[in-house]
Amino acid sequence: MVDLIYAATAAFAITLLIGPIMIKLLRKLKFGQNIREVGPEKHLEKSGTPTMGGVIILISIVVAVLLFADMTSKLFWALFVTLSYGFLGLLDDSIKIIANRSLGLKAKQKLLGQILIGGLLGYNVLYNLNIGSEIIIPYLGGTIDLGIYFIPSVIIVVIGTSNAVNLTDGLDGLAAGVTIIVAITYTVISLIIFNQYELAIFTAAIVGACLGFAWFNSHPAQVFMGDTGSLALGGAIAVVAILTKTELSLVIIGGVYVIEALSVMIQVVYFKLTGGKRVFRMSPLHHHFELKGWQESKVVVRFWILAAILSLAGLLGLQGV
Repeated sequence: MVDLIYAATAAFAITLLIGPIMIKLLRKLKFGQNIREVGPEKHLEKSGTPTMGGVIILISIVVAVLLFADMTSKLFWALFVTLSYGFLGLLDDSIKIIANRSLGLKAKQKLLGQILIGGLLGYNVLYNLNIGSEIIIPYLGGTIDLGIYFIPSVIIVVIGTSNAVNLTDGLDGLAAGVTIIVAITYTVISLIIFNQYELAIFTAAIVGACLGFAWFNSHPAQVFMGDTGSLALGGAIAVVAILTKTELSLVIIGGVYVIEALSVMIQVVYFKLTGGKRVFRMSPLHHHFELKGWQESKVVVRFWILAAILSLAGLLGLQGV
């Protein structure tokens, strides 16, 4: 239990320590965010804010985990997926900066990378870690065996979660704050429900790193995590859910991510079916509320509150497991 506190504290301290150095370096290298013109007009003032701050988060997580956790097979794959998705995000961010555009890797390129990483995870979970192909059904207390569909399900969970966190990362402090709440929940799940101590240290390190990052990312943000951070954090949360067989519970616990992703899908489908009409003023959903007149900080805090409520609901669904 003490190691969890040490890991979270170390990740937090490392983030605070290297944050100013990294922000200064990113400014010097002119690694600034390109803001999409189709976004809310007031976001244009954020153009040039240093991005790729996810590197700070990744360094803090890895160092804290290596200091306070024993390297088990499960922990190795948790770090592998996190760093692999972080590297994919780093490539995406780098292309945006070098090409001076708001879009980086082509969708097919990014998807291929995500599928390969997810497929490697699914194969090793099933055949090397011997976790099995069952997943827990929340509230009912039973399990369902996915059989041959397990590996495809792992790919879907990892891709879906990483992209959903990426979509959530649109306001100062939003993705970091929601991820803190989700990671705290998974620390409880890993430690108390499943007695997976090393995974609990991993999620505690995520909490500490995101807390430290929120110090710099709170409104008005000094740095953005970019795809480097959002894809990595999404991959990290997804792999913990997979290793604890709580993929279905993740839909509830990470409900804010799900809502944000669904708002984009609903908007796109409705727009195409109706020849240009919209359900929301803008998607992802946080932009809809901004355009309704909510202050950015109000949207962020209310989404944090929703994340906390959904996390509690997800924990309740695992009672008796």
